[in-house]
Amino acid sequence: MFLTRDIGIDLGTANILVYAKGQGIVLQEPSVVAVNKGTGKVLAVGNAAKQMIGRTPGNIVAIRPIKEGVIADFEYTQTMLKYYIDRALKGRKILEKIRVVICVPSGVTPVEERAVKESALNAGAKHAYIVEEPMAAAIGVGLPVYEPTGSMIVDIGGGTSDVAVISLGGIVNSCSIRIAGDEMDSAIMNHVKKAYNLAIGERMAEEIKINIGTAFLTESNKDKVYEVRGRDLLTGLPKTVLVSAKEIYTALVEPVKEIVDAVKTCLEKTPPELAADIMDRGIMMAGGGSLLDGLPKLLSLETGIAVYLADEPLNAVVLGTGKILENVDILGAASSKNGKYHYIR
Repeated sequence: MFLTRDIGIDLGTANILVYAKGQGIVLQEPSVVAVNKGTGKVLAVGNAAKQMIGRTPGNIVAIRPIKEGVIADFEYTQTMLKYYIDRALKGRKILEKIRVVICVPSGVTPVEERAVKESALNAGAKHAYIVEEPMAAAIGVGLPVYEPTGSMIVDIGGGTSDVAVISLGGIVNSCSIRIAGDEMDSAIMNHVKKAYNLAIGERMAEEIKINIGTAFLTESNKDKVYEVRGRDLLTGLPKTVLVSAKEIYTALVEPVKEIVDAVKTCLEKTPPELAADIMDRGIMMAGGGSLLDGLPKLLSLETGIAVYLADEPLNAVVLGTGKILENVDILGAASSKNGKYHYIR
């Protein structure tokens, strides 16, 4: 059986996806670690840890070491990366250490970027390459990034929304905001708390978003309702209420507006020739947040440009790392001459 020594990682705020060269996507699990507060020992990672969110005893806490697309807890991120790298290699020991391509938001600082790279190296990688998420997403969805024509990608993840205009293998203009899927969940939690005096968790908020969340109200979706379970803040007892799609639409107006404004800002800074290309070719959307009902339609109306949703929006970034892995040697040689990659560092 083919054993790869090269893997690509989409280091997302909500989920981590791992691509093994020659095998495709081998892992897709939540970016969650369950920790014993007393000893600091990691008890579970990924799906097993996510099941513990909101359900753990006092001495166990389920945390997300990645916040808004960057490392918030270095130690637990390193533990999580090592766990996923070992899983990707199916626990088999190899003589040579592996090469890893890791995606980060386009707006990360050099310090945050270095923390990601060091986490990968400490987790067992021999070489760690950092690539910006919008570029990886554009490659993953098949945009002509190497051609002398403008392409726009909007990648909405859990912690960040990245917008980029790409041409000739480089990012011409980009905008990254730390408002995305998690911010939408928070807006839903706050609405339910204010409107019904009901406390709900992140998982319930995400369920509401998936089932009746919308960025564009229509006759067909405005009357949808969803049964929401939580804790009554007045009595402290469990309580169930029905929440409508219209309410959730109102709750999501602010974060959705921020994302639309980021796209407009990026378009305003785009050179006229590339802007004309984008008008002709349209805007491509990727990332889990782009699956919010009505968001592509709203973005199209706001910009006057056709908007398309990628075939596999959740996998776009990690599929891009898979294609990048095929060119790591060439890119590494090019990098040594000028100290910087076109899109990989």
